[in-house]
Parts: sequence; structure tokens; C-alpha cells
Amino acid sequence: QVQLVEAGGGLVSAGGSRTLSCVASEHTFSAYVMGWFRQAPGKEREFVAAITWGGKTWSGGITVYADSVAERFTIAGDSAANTVLLHMSNLKPEDTAVYYCAAGLTAQTLGAIRRTAAYDSWGLGTQVTVSS
Repeated sequence: QVQLVEAGGGLVSAGGSRTLSCVASEHTFSAYVMGWFRQAPGKEREFVAAITWGGKTWSGGITVYADSVAERFTIAGDSAANTVLLHMSNLKPEDTAVYYCAAGLTAQTLGAIRRTAAYDSWGLGTQVTVSS
């Protein structure tokens, strides 16, 4: 399994922006689908965004977003830094949650890219709180 460490959470005002980062322990990004999920208090963990390796860079891969964050969030990868980023803009109070980074082997994950069960490595999460 890949070790994942998230960072970048914190308190932000509604309408503001925040960027989360996820650093992976090994340089084998091409084998993985990288995803972001979130879990609000009392709710199930839900899919936010995912990105697949594009052959040579992350920018050539596929990105998938939850409807609730499309047009506001952007997922991007930096293979040189073993890092996946989640750029969040126009944040809303309902975006408040613990955000988790996840990795799943590409062959196993693509068909169920929005499902938590498709990912086998998880970070410990970073809290994002959006105040109204």
C-alpha cells in the first residue's frame, strides 16, 4: 500500500479558496488512480474528485468530479513531487468536512472510481471548515 499524507486544511470564509495537498510515499503514480473524498459529521464518506495518470504526466489523464464540486474544485498531480493537489474555490459552508486522499491501483479502480471500496490506501485526513 501507498502511504499518503494530506495537508492544507483549516478555517476559511465562505467564498474563499483553499488548496489541499497529498504526498505519496512512493513514486509509482502511474499505477494508481488518486482520489479525494470527504466526510462531514454524521454523514458517510463521499467522493469529491479523482485523477488518472495520463501516460507521461498527470495533465494528460482523466479527471472526474462530484456534481457538488464541479466548476469549483480542481484536482491536479505533480509527479516530480509525488503530490496530488485539490484546489478548492468559492467554498461553501456545506463543504465543511474532513478531506481524505486515496489511492487505488488503476486496473481495479477505474470502473468504480467514485466508490470508497475501489481505493486501498488512505491518508488520515485534513479538516476543512468553511464559515458563513
